[in-house]
Amino acid sequence: MRLPALSAALLLVCVAAFVGLRTAGGQASDTSAGFVAPVAMDLPDYLRPATDPAFGTSIVRISKPGPLGNGVVCGPKYCSHRYSSAQAWNADQTLLLLDNGCNGMCFLDGHTYEALFWRKRGGECEWHPRNAELMICVQDRAVSTWAPRTNHEDVLFTSADYHDLQFGPSKGNPSRDGSRIAVRAVRKDGADVVFAYDLNQRQKFPDIDLSQVPGKTSSCTISPLGTSILCSPNLIDGTEQRVIFAVDGTLLQRWTDHHRPGHGDITLDEDGSEVFVGISKSGPDRYHIIKRRLSDGKVTSLTAFGEAEHASTRALNRPGWAFLSYGGDPDEILANPTWAPYAREIVALRLDGSGAVRRIGQTRNVPFDYWSETHASPSPDGSQVIWSSNWGVPGGPVYEFVTRLDWSEQHNPKEVVANGQP
Repeated sequence: MRLPALSAALLLVCVAAFVGLRTAGGQASDTSAGFVAPVAMDLPDYLRPATDPAFGTSIVRISKPGPLGNGVVCGPKYCSHRYSSAQAWNADQTLLLLDNGCNGMCFLDGHTYEALFWRKRGGECEWHPRNAELMICVQDRAVSTWAPRTNHEDVLFTSADYHDLQFGPSKGNPSRDGSRIAVRAVRKDGADVVFAYDLNQRQKFPDIDLSQVPGKTSSCTISPLGTSILCSPNLIDGTEQRVIFAVDGTLLQRWTDHHRPGHGDITLDEDGSEVFVGISKSGPDRYHIIKRRLSDGKVTSLTAFGEAEHASTRALNRPGWAFLSYGGDPDEILANPTWAPYAREIVALRLDGSGAVRRIGQTRNVPFDYWSETHASPSPDGSQVIWSSNWGVPGGPVYEFVTRLDWSEQHNPKEVVANGQP
């Protein structure tokens, strides 16, 4: 049963009760770990910094329908970064990429968010995690590096033995050092395969025939250390499974439970092991945020039941944190105090199992379609988080926002532990 809509007076009472220390100028708030009611806020003007009244964080709206300058044009419905697990900023954060709903690959200044230039190109490209000038691209029969500023491309691999090469597709990332990727391809005999490729050594690893596991694979990615390949989902009778191969083709793990986890990202745990962090859709931790170790499948629940939609670990230089996009109905969350107390909110969650969080901002994003999902993704150092919102208008324009965070010792507020921890 859902509660009636909260009145304006009740909103103010809830905010006063739950917001503890309000921090200034763009750091995440040290709030109570409980539910924080939605706080009304006018749509920020384009490129004019504003303050989230719930948490005191600095927000900048970085998109609007129509021309942004220098040939960059946003579509009328949405104009956004690619996905939560895709890195939106380059390695030194001087460039920020919007490529959904824009008139090509649209590059903004990574700090002022002014439009700089755009490029038309096919295939799939992801930022190199170490070289700020380069993207790693996969298209047709080739793997290459590409410099968006100069439009210069170096082809590293091409072969007549493969076609329809893909970087994932859509959910592929390079290893943390940028040396290896996983490439999906169709071999000339028609087999659907994946193989690891080392960009530095220009070395192709053995083909892994994906027909050896049941179901149809939708995407594959290399692990952070570049030693294994995670493929998902393998859809079998409605169950989205996961398989993990060593780069030599050895089958290491097969996770047969449904979506455990999904909508997530891979990172390194505090002990150096590789883990997949995301939302579980199976028992015993259904709709918890979990981490699952790639080496042996061990699962650790990190939150209580909640309405999280996506997890990102793209803050490569701030290990130990996942950035979570929460949807949900605030009235429903308030009515269930044992749930994770976040509704239409972005939080950063420590991965050490403590349940400690930093609350980043309220999205004011109401459910409508895929393109209006929040898909929060942090910059490499975690100082900025990009996210999408229709700002309370179902079917209205979807805008892009950046929230700035201060992680310094002086301004870093005490971490808080959420209610309802497992």
